[in-house]
Amino acid sequence: MVIVKRMGRKSIGWKNLWSLTVLVFLRLKPMHPYELQSIIRMTHKDDFLHLNPGSLYNSIERLLSAGLIEVAETNRSGKRPERTIYRITSQGSTEAIQWLRELLEKPTLDSMWFFAALSFLPALDPRDTQERLQTRVGHLEKEIENYKQVLVTMTSRAGRLNLIELEYAIALRTAELRWVKQIIKELDSHTLEWDPELLRKHAAQFFTLCLSEAHIKD
Repeated sequence: MVIVKRMGRKSIGWKNLWSLTVLVFLRLKPMHPYELQSIIRMTHKDDFLHLNPGSLYNSIERLLSAGLIEVAETNRSGKRPERTIYRITSQGSTEAIQWLRELLEKPTLDSMWFFAALSFLPALDPRDTQERLQTRVGHLEKEIENYKQVLVTMTSRAGRLNLIELEYAIALRTAELRWVKQIIKELDSHTLEWDPELLRKHAAQFFTLCLSEAHIKD
C-alpha cells in the first residue's frame, strides 16, 4: 500500500506569493502555465507583488505535490508544444481561502503579505472580510500598546535615539489601523460591497477573452 503524505498550510516550501497567485487564479478557471503567466501580466500582479517569473513552474510542482492543484488535461494545438492544463483541487480551494483569511487577520513583519491578500480580496465574502479585518484591528491595537509600553519603560534608560525605530513601528501600525477601521466601516455600511460569485463569473469571462486574443496574436 502506498502512503501519500498530505501537506497542510504549515508545510514548508509552497507558501509563497507565486503559490497564492496560482491558487487564486485557478479557482476562477483551469489554465496552463503560459495562460497563468499571461493573466499575471495582464492583472499586473508581477508589478505589485514583485513576483519572480522563474518561480512559476517551481510553485506548480510544489502545489501538485501538496495535492492543492492537479492535472486537468494535456493537449496540443497545431505545431505548438504540448501543454498541461491545471485545475485547483477542493483541498487547494479550501487552503487558498483559509490562507487569505489568515493574511487579513494577523499582521506580519512583511507587509507585502497583507498587500497580496488585499489584491485578492474579491475571492472572499464581504462579511467574512469584515470579520477578519476586525480581528486584525485587535492585533494592531495590541502591538501598538506593547510598543508604547516599551517606550515608556525604556526611553529614560536607553534614550530616544536608540529606540526611535519603535516610534516608526507605532506610526506605521497607527496609520494601518486607521485605514483598516475605515474599510470595516465601509463594509458595515455596504458602501464597499461585492458579489463573489458574480465577480468570479466576470473574471473567468475576462480571462477567456484576453487569453483568446493573446493566442490570436501568437
